[in-house]
Amino acid sequence: MAARKLKIILSGMIAADPFQGGATWAVLQYLLGLRRLGHEVYFIEPLSEKSLPPAGRELAGSSNAAYFREVMRDFGCAETAALLLAGTHQTVGLAYDELKEFARRADLLINISGMLTDAALLEPVPRRVYLDLDPAFNQIWHEAYGIDMRFAAHTHFVTVGQAIGKPSCPVPTCGLKWLTTWQPIVLAHWPQAERIDHDALTTIANWRGYGSVEYQGTFYGQKAHSLRRFIELPRRSDEQFMLALAIHPDERKDIAALAENHWQLLDPSQVVRTPQRYQRFIQGSKGEFGIAKSGYAVSHCGWFSDRSVCYLASGRPVIAQATGFSRFLPVGEGLFAFASTDEAVAAIGQLNRDYAAHARAARHLAEAVFDSDKVLTRFLQEVEAI
Repeated sequence: MAARKLKIILSGMIAADPFQGGATWAVLQYLLGLRRLGHEVYFIEPLSEKSLPPAGRELAGSSNAAYFREVMRDFGCAETAALLLAGTHQTVGLAYDELKEFARRADLLINISGMLTDAALLEPVPRRVYLDLDPAFNQIWHEAYGIDMRFAAHTHFVTVGQAIGKPSCPVPTCGLKWLTTWQPIVLAHWPQAERIDHDALTTIANWRGYGSVEYQGTFYGQKAHSLRRFIELPRRSDEQFMLALAIHPDERKDIAALAENHWQLLDPSQVVRTPQRYQRFIQGSKGEFGIAKSGYAVSHCGWFSDRSVCYLASGRPVIAQATGFSRFLPVGEGLFAFASTDEAVAAIGQLNRDYAAHARAARHLAEAVFDSDKVLTRFLQEVEAI
């Protein structure tokens, strides 16, 4: 499959929750990377009516549509993209009939989290890939909570959880064969950065996501549950820590604890609201102190953040909470894994002993492992092999 040029439908979320620069980049890496390989790619984002603010607003005049148009224009994808109001034929961008016609000719669908559910756009495509960017949670919701994760509409299943399906990982497979992939990055869009604007270890995060789960007596939580374990870290280090953190003002106790322990908080709705601002923030940082959802950590699923890949590509070293990824990636040069505060402190010390070498190693790791040309070529080859 990968040797010939394909007609591909890619579906994912950019505008449903607009002004999330990082979430936008997570999808753009696939869209731009597949186009870079020479494939013809149509991007379709289904949007539910309840996502349109304010209530009753028409799709075309919504802030969602404005953000979608801006992103697609900025990255040269406006002629092959559509925002589709779910359950209707209303679109922004390509007309619905054009989408149906392309679906009849398409070779492959890559459906992030199974977002696209329109049968007329799904069923004609012979290979339909469910792309799991939220390992452990998607599988547990299906297996333990009976939530329809839309697996049944797909022929192939790919996850960024490197350990899913392996004996060491307790996450259920739901009776499916999961291929694994790394998060790709289009290196031409993410050059090695030069100037450091924030002399601090930074990251971008939501304090809470969409709810925690329990499976076989184990609690799979959010970043709030992870970061609380390391709340005293800034007091243990001379390093500065800066978080672009989406946290509700009602979380007063946690906000106070973060301040008391010298975490610097920034408003992500300002500093990373667009893909461009997100990139500037990452590239202007000294490096990343990456916190994972506790569910990724306790499952040892091998998840590794697309955000951390952006830091690495920028030549910004990453110190990331262990999720089992160190079984699959080299650590100790440019990338460090920690499971305790002591390990985090030790990694910071190692980083600062030769920052320049670790910055070079970070970029090298991005080039060796996460380059979208390599990742997406392998992705397509493995899908074809089944």
